[in-house]
Amino acid sequence: MARQGPHLVVQKYGGSSVADAQRIAHVAQRVAARREAGDQVVVVVSAMGDTTDQLVALAQQISDEPEARELDLLLSTGEIVSSTLLAMALKHLGHPAIALSGAQAGIGTDKRYGRARILKVDPQRVIRELETDSIVIIAGFQGITEELDITTLGRGGSDTTAVALAVALQAQRCEIYSDVDGVYTADPRIEPKARRVDEISHEEMLELASYGAKILHPRAVELGAVYDVPILVASSFSAGPGTLVHGGAAMMEQRNKVMSIAHDNDVGRITVRGVPDRPGIAAALFEPLAEHGISVDTIVQNAGVERLTDLTFTVAKARLQKAT
Repeated sequence: MARQGPHLVVQKYGGSSVADAQRIAHVAQRVAARREAGDQVVVVVSAMGDTTDQLVALAQQISDEPEARELDLLLSTGEIVSSTLLAMALKHLGHPAIALSGAQAGIGTDKRYGRARILKVDPQRVIRELETDSIVIIAGFQGITEELDITTLGRGGSDTTAVALAVALQAQRCEIYSDVDGVYTADPRIEPKARRVDEISHEEMLELASYGAKILHPRAVELGAVYDVPILVASSFSAGPGTLVHGGAAMMEQRNKVMSIAHDNDVGRITVRGVPDRPGIAAALFEPLAEHGISVDTIVQNAGVERLTDLTFTVAKARLQKAT
């Protein structure tokens, strides 16, 4: 059990926030200021900029279908780079800091490479480092199996790492920083009149995240809701107040209001034609997908003709080839 009280904060900085040395130095100054204000700080970082995409592209130059275990080990290096550089930047500012991999931070996962789920967090190493007054920098997006194999948590997995650590450490709240300064009533890149909301419930944020809003990963929001962890969504490039995601009583008054509109362009569609129209056929189609960790979203089955039907479903674009 963590001894840290209400002044322990977990912060997460996304790839755009640590995209180059200058931005890492800027993040270090923000973290240092928070530490100087009296808070204990644990920081989770994503890989720098487009590093993950570049590593995937590099792997695909070697092999059309890289082995999942080796690919996860490769992709985990992106966050190792950004975490170590941030620790160096903080030390340069005169603050004790230490970088830890997901494994060193006690992030235990299942064996689903590329889409692993966190099964447990053993925060003892993190607590020991905090007790030396160090700022702890943790590589997000990754964990380790019981067999000591490195796994990654999928796109947006650093959000989940941060909230899971906030739960394990009993932090006051989790703060997610990126190039987005909060939750809006719609995507401001599409709707110029979209407005930032000051606060939103975990449940409403989970709906938005599940239907395509890229602000927070759904699993991170779900963890926050289950363990009642407030999550601040704000920009690392401004001093704006951001949006607080929480489950407070004030949220009850907003249940019947439309908070925001989400859209999703990351959709691949598959249609299976001439499927026998009989009970159990859907399970026969979808069970193999589930076994390979492929999530199916919308499912549409046309009216059967001569006991045959067409079955259409959607998956994430990145999973389309494997699902096919």
